[in-house]
Amino acid sequence: MTKTFDSYPVDIDRDEFDSVAPDVVGIIPIEGNVAFPHIIFPVTIREEPHVKLVKDAIEHEGYIGVFTRNISILPDDKNDSEDLFETGVLCQILKFSQPSEGHPKVLLQGIDRIQISEFLKKNPFAIARVEVIHDGPYNMLQAEAYIRTISDLFQQIMALTPIFPEELQDVLFSIEEPAKLGDLIASALNIRISEKQSLLEESNVLRRLSRLVKMLKKELKLIELNAKIHDKVNTAISENQREFFLREQLRAIQNELGEGPEETDEVAEIRDKMSKIHLSNEAIDSINKELDRLGQMHPSSPEYTVSRNYIDWMLELPWGLYSKHSIKLSRAERILNEDHFGLEDIKDRILEFLAVLQLKPSAKSPIICFVGPPGVGKTSLGKSIARAMGREFVRFSLGGMHDEAEIRGHRKTYIGAMPGRIIQYIRRAGVQNPVIMLDEVDKIGKDFRGDPSSALLEVLDPEQNKDFRDNYLEVAFDLSRVTFLATSNTTHTIPDALLDRMELIHLPGYINPEKVEIAKRYLIPRQIEANGLKKGQVRFYDPVIEKIIDHYTFESGVRNLEQHIAKICRKLARKMASGTELKKFTITEKNIESFLGPRKIFNEDISKSDAIGVVNGLAYTAAGGDVLSVEAVIMKGSGNQKMTGQLGDVMKESVSTAISFLRSRATEFKIETERFKEFDIHLHFPAASIPKDGPSAGVSIVTAVASLLTERPVRHHFAMSGEITLQGKVLAVGGIREKVTAARRYGITDVILPESNRGDVEKTPDYVKEGIQFHYVKSVDDVFNLALNPKYD
Repeated sequence: MTKTFDSYPVDIDRDEFDSVAPDVVGIIPIEGNVAFPHIIFPVTIREEPHVKLVKDAIEHEGYIGVFTRNISILPDDKNDSEDLFETGVLCQILKFSQPSEGHPKVLLQGIDRIQISEFLKKNPFAIARVEVIHDGPYNMLQAEAYIRTISDLFQQIMALTPIFPEELQDVLFSIEEPAKLGDLIASALNIRISEKQSLLEESNVLRRLSRLVKMLKKELKLIELNAKIHDKVNTAISENQREFFLREQLRAIQNELGEGPEETDEVAEIRDKMSKIHLSNEAIDSINKELDRLGQMHPSSPEYTVSRNYIDWMLELPWGLYSKHSIKLSRAERILNEDHFGLEDIKDRILEFLAVLQLKPSAKSPIICFVGPPGVGKTSLGKSIARAMGREFVRFSLGGMHDEAEIRGHRKTYIGAMPGRIIQYIRRAGVQNPVIMLDEVDKIGKDFRGDPSSALLEVLDPEQNKDFRDNYLEVAFDLSRVTFLATSNTTHTIPDALLDRMELIHLPGYINPEKVEIAKRYLIPRQIEANGLKKGQVRFYDPVIEKIIDHYTFESGVRNLEQHIAKICRKLARKMASGTELKKFTITEKNIESFLGPRKIFNEDISKSDAIGVVNGLAYTAAGGDVLSVEAVIMKGSGNQKMTGQLGDVMKESVSTAISFLRSRATEFKIETERFKEFDIHLHFPAASIPKDGPSAGVSIVTAVASLLTERPVRHHFAMSGEITLQGKVLAVGGIREKVTAARRYGITDVILPESNRGDVEKTPDYVKEGIQFHYVKSVDDVFNLALNPKYD
């Protein structure tokens, strides 16, 4: 069977086709539509022989005959070419497509009416000799009168029927030939196949147009009648609504007189459930109000469903249900040590938090926000806290949320309304005191639908969340016993009011020794089990794990490391599944590339020798610490500064500060003042596709420019970090642990840091600082004395 789609009502000029039509063509039968000359229409080919027929036609002249099946005489078990209408259309093949899935489609363009003279072949597809039916001569004045009537009727139909495209009217006015316009309108009409076929078979243009006028008048009357029926139905619905309101009033009067109807079994069942739940008085009143409405509504009413859904939500919430208080510090410490390696300061703070709850269960829990780069264990720490407290744990992702109703819910008057996510997760937890992890709190959006962060203020405020009101529930629900935790990659994008309600715990990135230990204790055993391997079947030595970390990952956490371990385990699992016997396999530094491919991470950003205008800066990114090169060059110009590398406003201001500082002390540093006026300075920060910002590059920038202007090389084994002022002071910066880790990874031997950060370095583990000499500075002069070679006198 071959099916046609709706034809495109486009007027086509026959001069685009060959003037001599073929007298022998292949036949494509269609159902459900009638093809007309001058129309472009697509056809789906569902039978394989017809696909071959189309391909053969394309290779020759590209013509094909399209005939409609006469369904009225087609038996169920018969499908041959003799059941076609005698008149069809000669078509030109414009396009043929054969997708990998689904049936092939062919785009055809009607040319002329044709009749089958004789079938030359019937199987597997039909080929016939055809005769073109030309339109006979006709009276143009009479035809013009028909066309005006036809156009007027069809425009009325289009005005009442939205299915016709707007451009069809423009096409109507552009066609001047009566026969073409008649065919176009006939193809667009939604009439019976037999009526369309009769128009196709009529070769006399005037009779064809006359018949089309009658069909259009009939169609217009049907459309108008249909509109009247719709109006009557709408009126009847309004009457039904009026009757419903009158019945509601009658029921209210009956209730006042004590003659109201008895409660249904459904309402009685709901009241029985209410008696077994510790509902608040406000919740009881709200449910009773909905039950009264429910008893007076018909079950098929839309309002009935709204009320029933509301009652179901109210009854499914864990009113007065709490997890048993079971905090024991020894157990909590054991759980934290089992689940997480290192992070001693963070564990101590969590144990302090749990100790307070153990001594005073009614104490209001602080909202702890874990801040750190991806993959360092922020979310898993929340799970461990819930396990240590014996509470249910639910995770609520806030990333990309823009709609305030996601927090507060929608009012139940809206179609499809439901409570906000907080209430949804409370129901999912099944208790009123779960641990709720607000994940990615720094990625909350804000637009015309509201500000979700403002809605969170009420949720997280201990003074307000005791009576949290969801827009859907419209009753107070106690959230004061919920322990809220949050995670964030940064604090810069968290609104101040929300940040003020949270206690921040910063999780530093892991350093290599910690990553190796985490891989051995957690990641490797987990991936061996996850990939169907046995314990002890795969062995990773420490140097191999370090090589994976240094050569294939660049992150503060261990998520990417676990992905590479999983990749190795999958390849070994494939070998075993293919029949290779694998009793014990050791991953070595020699065979690691066969599993993970060539090395991906190279420490090529730092200079290998002393150079003018090139400084190694230390940066703290979302992926942890890194060494950021600062490059400066000077050229003839007019005293302008150019900065490249996707710099933020703070870094641009650091450049301006550095230039102004050097100009103010040019004589002292033996810099010719003309160089600031007659030369341009270009500062570039490599890895240009990555946005960069922050004040800690100040000392690196001023050192690079000073090296450039004084022509003193910078010692390549030095790296530095610190903010500068116009007076030349060096101020403290953050992320010291991560920056020191990056310096060690890149082979830096000397690190310059602000004197104010000496305490941060002392807190950094010794194995991180091994092999690095630290130089603490208070001013830019100290930096120049250390980093510029030779030293500044």
